[in-house]
Amino acid sequence: MVKRINMALQGGGAHGAFTWGVLDRFLDEEDIEIAAISGTSAGALNGAAFKAGWHNDGREGARAMLDWLWAEVGGIADLGLPEWMNAFLPHPSFTSMALDYSPILAMGDAFTRTMSPYGWGAFYNNPLRKIVERFDFDKVCRTDGPCLFVGATSVRDGKVRIFTREKITTDAILASACLPTLFQAVETEDPVTGEIEAFWDGGYSGNPALFPLFDKGLPDDVVIVNINPVIRDELPKTPQEIQNRINEISFNSALLKELRAIEFVQRLIADGKIQEGTMKNVLVHMVADDDLMTGLSVSTKLVPIAGLIGQLKDAGRHAADAFLAAHKDNLNNVQTVDLKKMFS
Repeated sequence: MVKRINMALQGGGAHGAFTWGVLDRFLDEEDIEIAAISGTSAGALNGAAFKAGWHNDGREGARAMLDWLWAEVGGIADLGLPEWMNAFLPHPSFTSMALDYSPILAMGDAFTRTMSPYGWGAFYNNPLRKIVERFDFDKVCRTDGPCLFVGATSVRDGKVRIFTREKITTDAILASACLPTLFQAVETEDPVTGEIEAFWDGGYSGNPALFPLFDKGLPDDVVIVNINPVIRDELPKTPQEIQNRINEISFNSALLKELRAIEFVQRLIADGKIQEGTMKNVLVHMVADDDLMTGLSVSTKLVPIAGLIGQLKDAGRHAADAFLAAHKDNLNNVQTVDLKKMFS
């Protein structure tokens, strides 16, 4: 029997390569169907690549398109590094530490805090545009196959906007991945108002947005691929650690609010306070590697190093493999995330 699930893909810059690995592993499972994807930032890129590839050649097409995307992001194709060389690279945490204390990166970070992206004038360029423009949007926007939802944040009112079907364009995906300190706001048609509006990264208002997955026609199960650690036990003290934790908290806040709402509805249903079927009883699952991600920082999100991207893909595959070994039978049956404990 085929198990139908939804995937919720967080944003996190180059750390989105972890999600690439998770999707790659899920594609191995012939009896699991991904019915819908909600993605933000890197999650939106992964989702668009998955759907475009799916309509090229099913599972193998989705895998090939994801490979292409991350080769473009990381420059892997240009370097020609074979995968086996990843075993000889240092642990990702060492790469993260080296970047955190890199004078060049420190200068760049200071520069972005004093220089607006609008100060570049005619020299401004969003490096993601040349990649996203090469997606086949006739396939990305098709109504059959996995549903795709892309989240972005309206600069004007700070609310999340969901782009889907024909509303998903190059600009919609770039808007979802628009960090305002690095990129100029992306102006495109607002799917709510129909007016041209400015948008920033979707992570500020939904990382990712879960509510589009609550549609009655979609499965109850939502598998969240988490790449921003919720818990970090050590107190951040250095400027880099403090900035990194601020980034993690801000980009997790909207997701945690939605999870709290799901837990509230689950309690109402369990207590018989609302009739079952009145509201969707969402089953939440999560694929993550907090040990790995807590060893990384915002610097490795911003600098797509080819070798690190390959390691993150491998880590994503391993995390997905562990999840499936432990919880595949739970899919379409019971929730595997203890939301009550999470919010107690």
